[in-house]
Amino acid sequence: MAELEHLRIFIAVAEAGGFAPAARQLQLSAPAVTRAIAALERRLGVRLLHRTTRLVRLTEVGARFVQDARRILAELEEAEASARGAHSEPQGELAVTASVMFGRLHVAPLLFDFLAQHAKVTARALFVDRVVNLMDEGFDVAVRIAPLPDSSLTAARVGAVRRVLVASPGYLAAHGTPQTPGDLPAHRAIGFAQGGGGVAPWRFTLPGEPGLYEVDLPRMPLMVNAGEVAIEAAIAGHGLARALSYQVREHIAAGRLQRVLRANEPPAIPVHLVYPEGRQAAAKVRAFVDFAAARLRAEPALQEEA
Repeated sequence: MAELEHLRIFIAVAEAGGFAPAARQLQLSAPAVTRAIAALERRLGVRLLHRTTRLVRLTEVGARFVQDARRILAELEEAEASARGAHSEPQGELAVTASVMFGRLHVAPLLFDFLAQHAKVTARALFVDRVVNLMDEGFDVAVRIAPLPDSSLTAARVGAVRRVLVASPGYLAAHGTPQTPGDLPAHRAIGFAQGGGGVAPWRFTLPGEPGLYEVDLPRMPLMVNAGEVAIEAAIAGHGLARALSYQVREHIAAGRLQRVLRANEPPAIPVHLVYPEGRQAAAKVRAFVDFAAARLRAEPALQEEA
């Protein structure tokens, strides 16, 4: 149908940033692409693209419409896949996202094994420390390490982690081990600030008291924007560091780090696999969620419920 083809061409132009690169990508002539966009704009009665001699960019209406167009085509592809039997046999591209360190430590290994078992499935993985919008960015499954807000996503809980405070044995031997959160200002720590912001407040529980309490921070002579760097700095003896428990589990087991103020740690943080389609999910999604959930629920690093 011409209308659907026009949508595909419009998305290609928006993503490529021009008519000529979209034409090359689609193996069409540039005039054919121009005619398709003109026909789409004429039918809608709105301008979708700003055109200059150097640049093509979306109008405000176009930016909204391209999201709807992607969703329409995704639903069509899902319907076609269902008719071809994709709901009964895992096949096609599986797009998965998780945070950087969790993806490297826990998602990538199980994804490799899943692909080895399903020859008709290919995968696209995005490991990034931000919340990815599954629908808008075209992903099938995400790992969320946080309490989940109400949403249309289907969620499978696979475990829990904690935000912990660690330091090297050498640092603690030289500077003492903090016994209460009130001892922290006498220590030094590695500051972690993501995305150019400041250090997030440090909050702890107090015995016999409800809720979480913000505490005065240690001195932070070193600031970093990557959790793995903060952990390595703590191992090297530069001070206390905050991390999620799964990130430092192996270092603690090896004796490179020690967990401190355990009695004051905040409550456990749930870990979920989330995906948008629920029972109507394609076989590749259902098979991966079942496979990943079983593996992750057996992972000791995610057993911080109590």
